[in-house]
Amino acid sequence: MRLRYSSDPGHGWLAVPLELLDRLGLLDRITTYSYLRGGTAHLEEDCDCSAFMAAAKEAGLTITMRGTTCAYRRSRIRGYDCYTPAAARRNLENLRAQKGRPIES
Repeated sequence: MRLRYSSDPGHGWLAVPLELLDRLGLLDRITTYSYLRGGTAHLEEDCDCSAFMAAAKEAGLTITMRGTTCAYRRSRIRGYDCYTPAAARRNLENLRAQKGRPIES
């Protein structure tokens, strides 16, 4: 699976679909140092990204990253909503409703 890694001079984030975080049982383990936009969590490069990579490896997933860098300015990711499990679940429910899929509890 190929995911996008973005960084600016101060930090970096891995863009991970909420569906995948849910499948790996990580929705409640992501911190507010990560960001949320629509159906994607932007996991901060330290704890949250490491937790995701460990869970993905345990699940037998191979993750590759393609990167983008904002070398001289702040990333727009910093303007996204801070991640909270409640907001992630709400966004995931909305996505599933739009796709006509049942909402899992």
